[in-house]
Amino acid sequence: MKNVHNVEIKINGSEWENILDTVFKKKQKEAKVDGFRKGTVPKDIYLKKVGIQSLYADAIDIAMNSAYKKILTEQKLIPECEPKVDIKNINEKEVIFEFTIITKPEIKLGEYKNLGIKKDKITVTKEEIEKEINQLKTKYAEIVVKENGSVEDGNTAVIDFEGKVDGKVLEGGTGKDYPLEIGSNTFIPGFESGLVGMKVGETKDLNLKFPENYTEDLKNKDVVFKVTVKEIKERILPDLNEDFYKDLGYDDVKDSKQFEEKIKAELKHRKEHQVEDKYLNDLMEKAISNMKIELNEEIIHDEIHRMIHQYEEQLKMQGLSIEQYLQFTNSKMEDLESQMKPEAENRVKARYLLEEIAVKENIKITEDDAKKEAKNMASRYGMEEAEFLTAFGGLEVVKYDLKMRKAMDILKEE
Repeated sequence: MKNVHNVEIKINGSEWENILDTVFKKKQKEAKVDGFRKGTVPKDIYLKKVGIQSLYADAIDIAMNSAYKKILTEQKLIPECEPKVDIKNINEKEVIFEFTIITKPEIKLGEYKNLGIKKDKITVTKEEIEKEINQLKTKYAEIVVKENGSVEDGNTAVIDFEGKVDGKVLEGGTGKDYPLEIGSNTFIPGFESGLVGMKVGETKDLNLKFPENYTEDLKNKDVVFKVTVKEIKERILPDLNEDFYKDLGYDDVKDSKQFEEKIKAELKHRKEHQVEDKYLNDLMEKAISNMKIELNEEIIHDEIHRMIHQYEEQLKMQGLSIEQYLQFTNSKMEDLESQMKPEAENRVKARYLLEEIAVKENIKITEDDAKKEAKNMASRYGMEEAEFLTAFGGLEVVKYDLKMRKAMDILKEE
């Protein structure tokens, strides 16, 4: 591919000698040689004892960084991902590297305006309003202990349970004081429906079967769960009144009609964002399909690793590590990478599309534009401008973000 550059570079002479000497001085501080105090062994004696090869590993790191900077400066190359490096030769006089550097691939834009894609129309139905109101009522419902009666759909049954397969207690299939919402489909089919009608203090055996899509060792197997109901809780839904409206932050709402209008407006606003996102995604998809580009696997893998890093950060916020996630899902890192590959490829293509549109349309973002945008964004996030820029990655990142958004606006032109 035209954007793959194999560049050989040699570090030799005084530069290589100085690098080796720097490494020796570092190692000299910790070197223990009979007849010399720690940190005083002469270079010739040190090399005679352990060999010059002992300096190469650290020297390669220093020389590699120097060589890479030279290539980028002299060859005017802008890498798109981490380079591959081979050591072609190394001795006391020189080290020769071969860098494989991948630059931006050739991009040929197709049509990116007047793509004939229309926005979806926005409608908010009475059923949607009612559903949203019911969800809000459920969210703010009071959970109380059910003094009389039996387990019903929507109740939370506090249970003890023990599962057995082939007469043996199932590992991970027992629980004490477990709160199970009936209808949540948390357990295998038949478990929750089997509790309906049970009273507090009642014990029952549920004869069930693990489903086809369960784990390999348990799928389609018979299982018996011994369940005792210890407590039943039910939701008491709030009445639609001013107190409820105020709990939701709607101080200006006085009656059910105004409440419905408020919910309708919020649903409309939410749908407008969803429709706008879908419209832009459809435009991007069409423009990408019109574009010609050949992507290197290395560029895609670089994006995959970026996505995995982002996912790791999300998992950390949930108190999980990537290793724990892979263990819980019984998967490997290769599976995760394979799963992310289509999205990574699409992200890279979308980025190149917008960058190329920005070039073709001569989109320029001035320093003042970026500073103004940074100020607005900082205000939106409730942050000081300097604090925002540090978190966002600096003014250059704001410039790039603004340029991409202007390129998106051009996509919408008809």
